[in-house]
Amino acid sequence: MTTTACLFALLLLLPFCAGTAWAGDGDETAPRPGEDLRAAQVTKFARVALAGITREYPNKPGNVMASAADVRSPRAMHPAFYGCFDWHSAVHGHWTLVRLLRLHPTWTEARAEVVKAVGANLTAKNLAAEAAYFDGKYNASFERTYGWAWLLRLAQELRAWDDDLGRAWARNLRPLETRIVALAKAYLPKLRIPIRSGQHTDTAFGLAFFLDYARAVKDTELEALCLERAKHYYTRDTDYPTRYEPSGHDFFSAGLNAADLMRRVLAPEAFATWIEAYLPTLATGALGPWTEPASVEDVTDGHLVHLAGLNLTRAWTMRGIAAALPAKHAGRAHLERLAQAHTEGGLGYVFSGDYAGEHWLGSFAVFLLTDAGLAPAR
Repeated sequence: MTTTACLFALLLLLPFCAGTAWAGDGDETAPRPGEDLRAAQVTKFARVALAGITREYPNKPGNVMASAADVRSPRAMHPAFYGCFDWHSAVHGHWTLVRLLRLHPTWTEARAEVVKAVGANLTAKNLAAEAAYFDGKYNASFERTYGWAWLLRLAQELRAWDDDLGRAWARNLRPLETRIVALAKAYLPKLRIPIRSGQHTDTAFGLAFFLDYARAVKDTELEALCLERAKHYYTRDTDYPTRYEPSGHDFFSAGLNAADLMRRVLAPEAFATWIEAYLPTLATGALGPWTEPASVEDVTDGHLVHLAGLNLTRAWTMRGIAAALPAKHAGRAHLERLAQAHTEGGLGYVFSGDYAGEHWLGSFAVFLLTDAGLAPAR
C-alpha cells in the first residue's frame, strides 16, 4: 500500500477510533472529577450542549399517535425540549447549561448565548405546553422514568441557584415539575418488580434522582416513597453477577446503579454490610468486566456509542459508592482507581465530532466532573 493510501485509510478510521485521548482546551490534561473546570473547558461543554438544545433535527420523538392530529413536528409537540435528538437529551442538555451557569458565575465566554437560548426555551408558555403534553391519553408514561429523572434534576438545579434568572426559570418549570412528581408518585407503588436495565428504563437510576430531588426540595412524601421502594426492590440482593455486564448498547451498569441508590438509602454501617453481601469480591477488586473501561467500535452509531456513556456512569456511581464506604474499607481504593480509569476511558469520546454521541455525552461528563450525584451522606 502506498503512503497516500495508508493516510487515506487512517482518515477513514478516525471516526471509529475516537476516545483515545481527551479533546481538551489546548493542552492534554483531562479534567478530573471534583476539580473546578477551567473557563475554556466550561465553554467547550457549554457549546456542545448549546448546539444540541437548539437543533430540532434529526429527532426521535418517541410519542404514541392517537390520531392524525398527533402527527406534528418535534417543536410543535415540545416547544421547550425539541432539540438534542430526543426529549430526555434536550432536558439534560438544559440541565448541563444551568449547572455550568450556576457553578461558574464569573465565566463570560458564551454566557450571553447560553442565557439567550435557554431563556427562549424555558418560557412559561413553552413549559405549560410541556406539562399539558402529559395529559394526553397515551402520554402519561412518556419518558418514564429516565426523562422524568432528568427533569427533576433540572428542577433541583434551578431551585439551588441563588440568582434571579434561575428563580424565574424555576417558576416557569414548576407546572411540568409538579406534573412529573405526581406521575412518579402514582407509578412507583404499582411497580412490583424493579426494571434492571443498562438503558433508559432502569429503576434504580430513576429512584436515585427522584430521591435526591425529594430531599433537596423537602418533599417528604416522595422521599418516603423512594426509600420504601428502594428497600423493597434491592435490600435482599446478593452476589450481583458482574460477569453479565455490559450488554452491547448499555450506557448504565444496572448493578452499580442499584448500589449507588442504596448508599443514599441505608445508613453508612448498614450500607457497608449490604454491599459486602451484594459484591462479595469488592474487597479484592475482582469485579469482572467492571474493571475494564468499555471501548466503542463506531462513534457514529447511536447505539454502539452508548458504551462511551457507560464509562462515565460507571465512574460516577463508583465514586459515589466509594465515598459512602468507611475510609479503611478495602473496596474503596479499588472503586476510586476504577472510577478514574473509567473517567479517562469516557472523556475521550465526548467531543467525537459526531452528533450520535455529542448530543448527550457532554451532560454525562459534566455530571461526573462536577460531582452532581454526590448527595450529602445520610
